[in-house]
Amino acid sequence: MEPEFCYGNGSCLRTVYPVAVRVTLYFGLGSAVVLTLLGNLFVIVAIAHFKQLHTPPNYLTLSLAVTDLLLAVMVMFPGMILSIEKCWYFGEMFCKIYNSSSVLLCTASILNLSFISIDRYYAVCHPMLYPRKITVHTAVIMILVTWCVSSVVGFGMIFLELNILGIEEFYYNNVACEGGCVLFQSRVSSTVSSIISFYIPGVIMLGIYLKIYIVAQRQLRTIGLQNTSSSKVDKHQRKATKTLAFIMGVFLSFWTPFFILNIINPFIGYSVPPNFFETQLWLGYLNSTVNPLAYAFFYSWFRKAFQMIISGRIFQSDMSDTKLFE
Repeated sequence: MEPEFCYGNGSCLRTVYPVAVRVTLYFGLGSAVVLTLLGNLFVIVAIAHFKQLHTPPNYLTLSLAVTDLLLAVMVMFPGMILSIEKCWYFGEMFCKIYNSSSVLLCTASILNLSFISIDRYYAVCHPMLYPRKITVHTAVIMILVTWCVSSVVGFGMIFLELNILGIEEFYYNNVACEGGCVLFQSRVSSTVSSIISFYIPGVIMLGIYLKIYIVAQRQLRTIGLQNTSSSKVDKHQRKATKTLAFIMGVFLSFWTPFFILNIINPFIGYSVPPNFFETQLWLGYLNSTVNPLAYAFFYSWFRKAFQMIISGRIFQSDMSDTKLFE
């Protein structure tokens, strides 16, 4: 059987899947892209439209939803075509933007979650300080830091070619080819970028939520379950904390396999099978699909806002003042 190339002899070798496999993959991955796009769009519209949701923690949630929506558009959609067709058809410049966006948005996701965990820490552990510490101004600063740091890490690494620093000759002689678009990393690059983008913020988040859990358990024993306005506020905060802890747990579960492979692969001669590596990457992407489903499952306000958006009632006058929760 003659080997197939993306653009003729000398370009990247191409693996051609049977039609049934390609149709199945396009349906499955395409559904994930659409669900990610629509789910996060609903979160963005809900928080932006309803005034009751204009709070610092929801602005951080909005930033996370924007991250997930951009991932669907900038990374998951072209990545789906690359994964199935095994060729890159969008040019060298957009390949760099695609790889930069992948690093940027993954970093932004975990930094958003890190700042959300800080918000939860003050809400549960220091409720008296919370209104002064976590303001709209604070939330805006957190969001700006998230996107600035993520942009520097993502675009800086790819456009300055820091990912192949020291192995340029090996990369251009053995990896790079016309029709390919792979984020290839040296040992130093994969280790440093993974530590900065995932492991350090991940450990910090786990430490913060462990502290929150200990304090929350202590508060439960102290307060009891009396039906007062204070306990209702505490109940609301606990529910918000549980929801965001679940989202953080899903993020770490979905992305940890990829980041383990990302670090060890250069140290074992890049011997991890490409399809297996790609599968773990897509598992990480699917985290952005799950986040809106978590909001729908845990938050009644999201379900109510979703119904109003679907029915078109948000276009009625004064609907932005609707109370979505007590």
